[in-house]
Amino acid sequence: MGKKQETNSDSEYGEPAQFDPTFRGPINKRGCTDIICCILFMAVILGYAVVGILAWLYGDPRHVLYPRNSTGWFCGTGQNKDRPNLFYLDIIKCATSINILATPLNGFQCPTTQVCVERCPDDFWAVDVLAYLRSPDQVFDQNLCVPSINLTRTELSVREIVDRELCPFFHVPTTSVLGRCLPDVTILERIPSNFSSVPGLPSSTDQTVAQIQNGTGDIINGFNARDVGVRIFEDFASSWPWILVGLLIAMVVSMLFLLLLRFTAPVMVWVLIIGVLAIGAYGIWHCYWEYDNHRQNSASISDIGFTTNLSVYLQVQETWLAFLIIISVVEAILLLTVIFLRTRILIAIALIQESSRAIGHMMTSLLYPLVTFALLVVCVAYWGITALYLATSGDPIYRVVALNSTSGCESINATVSCDPLNFNSSDYPSCPSASCIFIKYNDEGLVQRNVFNLQIYNVVAFLWCVNFVIALGQCTLAGAFASYYWAFTKPDDIPMFPVCSSFIRSLRYHVGSLAFGALILTLVQIVRIILEYIDHKTRGAQNACARFLMCCLKCCFWCLEKFIKFLNRNAYIMIAIYGKNFCVSAKNAFLLLMRNVIRVVVLDKVTDLLLFFGKLLVVGGVGVLSFFFFSGRILLPGNTFRSESLNYYWMPIITVVFGSYLIAHGFFSVYNMCVDTLFLCFLEDLERNDGSLQKPYYMSKNLMKILNKSNKAPKKGKEKE
Repeated sequence: MGKKQETNSDSEYGEPAQFDPTFRGPINKRGCTDIICCILFMAVILGYAVVGILAWLYGDPRHVLYPRNSTGWFCGTGQNKDRPNLFYLDIIKCATSINILATPLNGFQCPTTQVCVERCPDDFWAVDVLAYLRSPDQVFDQNLCVPSINLTRTELSVREIVDRELCPFFHVPTTSVLGRCLPDVTILERIPSNFSSVPGLPSSTDQTVAQIQNGTGDIINGFNARDVGVRIFEDFASSWPWILVGLLIAMVVSMLFLLLLRFTAPVMVWVLIIGVLAIGAYGIWHCYWEYDNHRQNSASISDIGFTTNLSVYLQVQETWLAFLIIISVVEAILLLTVIFLRTRILIAIALIQESSRAIGHMMTSLLYPLVTFALLVVCVAYWGITALYLATSGDPIYRVVALNSTSGCESINATVSCDPLNFNSSDYPSCPSASCIFIKYNDEGLVQRNVFNLQIYNVVAFLWCVNFVIALGQCTLAGAFASYYWAFTKPDDIPMFPVCSSFIRSLRYHVGSLAFGALILTLVQIVRIILEYIDHKTRGAQNACARFLMCCLKCCFWCLEKFIKFLNRNAYIMIAIYGKNFCVSAKNAFLLLMRNVIRVVVLDKVTDLLLFFGKLLVVGGVGVLSFFFFSGRILLPGNTFRSESLNYYWMPIITVVFGSYLIAHGFFSVYNMCVDTLFLCFLEDLERNDGSLQKPYYMSKNLMKILNKSNKAPKKGKEKE
């Protein structure tokens, strides 16, 4: 009866792997797999290159990096190299509630003249009534006027200059925010009282301040981006050697942790398991203690009834009794799990030790995350640059705008195109304030009309490339570690340069299979992005039912993405070993894992627990050390470094902590891949071999001892380590 059930179980999840006398690890004689997907991936890469070329031809990132004045010239480059800041002659017109033209312009430009200046004004100034009687060069600052006017030679009066907005008739203290001179709202309250009598400004200084804040307060209130950026840059400039020292310490600690796991893994795993059980035992004792105290005080839930103050329920005996029962049940389940699965826990520990030994024989595998990181940096940089160039594609559009709403300017409503270099205001004699200003970038060309579609292509190709790079790294490491496991005499039978050989095999034969798995994962990620976008756009209009449905969809696709990542990871291991296509490899890996599902769960949880502790040790230890150092609690002899010189000492700390996490994640990802690969090889070894002379086990002596197995008649010189 039992044998029949076992046979049915095997047939449900496929037949066990059969012995193959020619199998000696990753197969060298293999062919290309999933060729159609390989061709599709290459076509997408070629199209991605075409998109990048189009973006480079039509885009201009200066639109984002540099502000542009009214005539279309960039500030801080070209002829305005010494004038990096953009100054608004009438900042009040930037407020949409003050000037109706600011609304149809879609916020691209304020409907006022803008000039490039060397530095932003830092004082209050205005043209008073008496100034209209003086000459322009005695009233205005040439540096704040449009370049086309020469104040010493002009025949225009002060009134005409103000009406045509060739020079500002007032300005307030400003600060440079992303290259734009915006009012410093922190000192606007000091505005002089004579501003109430300036022609063109409100009769009340309070109203003037309110209008200025309406136009710019949301942009600069509470921060100065450039000043903060400069200070952070100064901190990095003075502390970067010590940041590198912190990252080097994180790298050394991560490497030592992995290499020493062959000796410390059993102790660490059992200490962590016993620690979890001890915490549960303490929780049981504490809950019983609380329950006994409240029972003696006769504090019952019937005395309280229903209340929204949840803290009150902690004062009654029924609450602690419920906690006591729940924790006791969980503790019993954990204890029984440890008792009945102790053999599988020992197998997991042995595989972890074997993984540490494998990495010790293949130290170059710890360097491979640098290759993955470099390729990911290339993908991210290409995506970001392409997106930037696409977003700035199109020539600038200029329109005729009336800068002052005087009589005769009613017909000018920013619908007539113009050329700022050849514009002449005399063409509009009824409106002296007519000016040609930059409005937006052309979106009517072939490329510009399809910018949205090109950006979508950019995102999809980026996700596919990133997932492919990760898949390539996993398949490369899997092939290297599989060659270690299937070496009968270690390390003598390990092939030369296993990491390089596996990398070459993956690129030569399995680009299509890796791209296939990456494509499936990319499609799921795109669906998740679409769901997040829909949820963000409709969050305010959703009812409770719609929110629940959206939450369920997001949760389901999150679970699906996790499952596909798990399946892909094991499929890449089978591809690296046997060289079959993606679907066959995924099927074989899944069936093999399902035939050993309990071992899979135990190994996964033990490994996760151990690696979590390792990351906590590396990141937490280096983070605490960097905190004590950069905060000045650890002093160096002499004047090598002083924490008092830092503006924000937490920035180097955050950098070290984040960098330590990336380093630990990189090292531990190699280790995790090693554990998964050796585990699949171990399961295959159990199914293929029986320990006889013809079919000896390839596993280590420790694993054979745990399973009460042995190689019956090993030849001399072929004994396992």
